[in-house]
Amino acid sequence: MKLLENKVALVTGGARGIGEAIVRRFAEQGAVVAFTYVSENSSAKAQAIVDELVATGATVKAYRSDAANFAEAEALVGDVVKTFGRLDVVVNNAGITRDNLMLRMTEQQWDDVIQTNLKSVFNMTKHALRPMLKQRSGSIINMSSVVGVFGNAGQANYAASKAGIFGFSKSIAKEYGNRNIRCNAIAPGYIETEMTQVLSAEVKDSFLKNIPLGRMGAGEEVADACVFLASDMSRYVSGQTLSVCGALNC
Repeated sequence: MKLLENKVALVTGGARGIGEAIVRRFAEQGAVVAFTYVSENSSAKAQAIVDELVATGATVKAYRSDAANFAEAEALVGDVVKTFGRLDVVVNNAGITRDNLMLRMTEQQWDDVIQTNLKSVFNMTKHALRPMLKQRSGSIINMSSVVGVFGNAGQANYAASKAGIFGFSKSIAKEYGNRNIRCNAIAPGYIETEMTQVLSAEVKDSFLKNIPLGRMGAGEEVADACVFLASDMSRYVSGQTLSVCGALNC
């Protein structure tokens, strides 16, 4: 039996990077997977992912929806539950960066990151809790970052958004543990994605010097951690942060 068989999962920001790796791994492990994307430019990519996975026998559906928008998040959860009958797993993965030194950071750069990275987690969790409470089960996985633990120059907005996810996850775990609803966070380190591919070799080398395992991580390795937290293997794990970072700054 596959680890996520008979589970319905919803992944935000699932058309690229870590989110895409999670969608693919969940489908491989037998989950019914719904995922979101925001930009019209991502529509073709999202549909290609759906077509590829459906061809393997998986059940996958893409939604154009902004998790940072409260009403859109509510409509999304409602549609997923109406379509698939339940909601077992939510992965709050949507995120952006708007890096700048604090003295140069604009109010818009601050608001955009907090809205997308942190408010989206509130939106999706609040609406997902309703069907999970009816089922008396569920796993909520919030994508944070090691930057939320250690901070990073030029990323005060990003660090604040990711640090907020830790406290939020612990609070939800305490509030709803008695209903068999678990909530955990994942803190990736430096992961090879479309965002990191544009970095120069010099910058990548500077990262590698601080990673004891001597390499950047792969999106699939973060996805594997998500499979663990989504599956019944972690049924007694809640309120925790799992770092996937190659021992960076441990």
